[in-house]
Amino acid sequence: MQEADVRTESTRRPDPGGAPGRVLVIGGGIAGLAAAHRLVGAGAQVTLLEASGRLGGKLYAGELEGRPVDLGAESMLARRPEAVELARAVGLGDALQPPATATATLWTRGALRPMPTGHVMGVPGDLAPLAASGVLTDEGLRRTAQDAELPATEIGEDVAVGAYVAARLGREVVDRLVEPLLGGVYAGDAYRISMRAAVPNLFEAARTHRSLGEGVREIQRAAAAAPRAAGPVFQGIDGGIGRLPQAVAAACRAAGADLRTGTAVRELTRTADGWRAVTAAGEVLEAAAVVLAVPAGPAAALLAGTAPAAAAELRTVEYASMALVTMAFRRTDLPAALTGPGAGSGFLVPPVDGRTIKASTFSSNKWAWTGKAGGDLFLLRTSVGRHGDERDLAREDGELVGISLTDLGEAVGLAAEPVAATVTRWDGGLPQYPVGHLARVARIRAGAAAVPGLAVCGAVYDGVGIPAVIGSARKAADAILGTLAKSTDSDTGQ
Repeated sequence: MQEADVRTESTRRPDPGGAPGRVLVIGGGIAGLAAAHRLVGAGAQVTLLEASGRLGGKLYAGELEGRPVDLGAESMLARRPEAVELARAVGLGDALQPPATATATLWTRGALRPMPTGHVMGVPGDLAPLAASGVLTDEGLRRTAQDAELPATEIGEDVAVGAYVAARLGREVVDRLVEPLLGGVYAGDAYRISMRAAVPNLFEAARTHRSLGEGVREIQRAAAAAPRAAGPVFQGIDGGIGRLPQAVAAACRAAGADLRTGTAVRELTRTADGWRAVTAAGEVLEAAAVVLAVPAGPAAALLAGTAPAAAAELRTVEYASMALVTMAFRRTDLPAALTGPGAGSGFLVPPVDGRTIKASTFSSNKWAWTGKAGGDLFLLRTSVGRHGDERDLAREDGELVGISLTDLGEAVGLAAEPVAATVTRWDGGLPQYPVGHLARVARIRAGAAAVPGLAVCGAVYDGVGIPAVIGSARKAADAILGTLAKSTDSDTGQ
């Protein structure tokens, strides 16, 4: 259907194949696309509606000075299989690439310091590399060592990562190690983030070990023995992770799915035969089932009348906003700290150090594919903003570029001006996982499951990483396929 048709006065478009096989996917980020891919691969008829003008959500392929760049997520965890499997399924297997370097540093206590080895999300299992890194003060190191002697700390059904780790190892470990690492994933506050939801292996270790350090060492021993341990921890895609949603969309369309952008859904209701959706342009679509793959706020609005209990829980989800500042420089203008041997993939910044930027990625060091276009350009990016610390996001784009350059000047001695820069703002981009988040998700899913033919997925539910989001999409699609199979069996009298 042409875009002009979608924007006509109120029309009613019945399912041409009959309602039993039609699934409506609302939301065209990687969750919605992955769900659509799973559904259409199983033979379902799929219509996907995305409110914005493009597909992919926070997986966003862009360009700067003729070079492809990721303006959103840039890598995916490889030791959890869903994202890598999907990339291979849509023809990107040969394009998968691990980082050329994974050596990151911490800009803390006035210097770039090596990220200590032997940790799980910043929680150390080995104190020797921590001491050698210079990240903690002598007092902080002494406090960390007390974990081995302290009595067990009560953990209960859930606990904030920062609170528990501080009780065991002291606040310095949280403020200078856990905060920047967790912040890189959730853009959140470690003293509010649920350990059970965000770092489940650490939560289990805390439940079963008196010493948190010993629990970390056991996690590492288990990880080293796992079948996937020999492969890369992370993978990227030649040309950028933003290629993944494009390839998934192409595969879905090739299989017959109808994917539409610029098509917001304003109303979603349950009918006697299935579901009825009304778009902002007034078009009416009917389907046997719905996968809702949108953020919590829009999901709550659409479910208010059909699944009020789920909607009420969704309204309580908080989000963090942040911005990515992507810049291109002439290599000849850059200091050795960026381009020389051992420059690494970038650095993280603990919020306690009071800087504006929260991290910087040296993209041209991290990803070999960035140099394929030739020339002498060097790409890097910074991030600004996290939950509870978003005041700088009110600044104009040019100010964010200038602030980033100031911080980079202090961190690595950068004095050059970029030849090009772009700012990508992710307003309300990252859902927060506070203590009790898993119980809230269970209530949301229970409320949705009580309504026949409805499933939810996305970053709100099982993790914000790409594999976790794809995993939630698979779960939603499989639930819908099960519902459709039961409906078919019932219709045929089986």
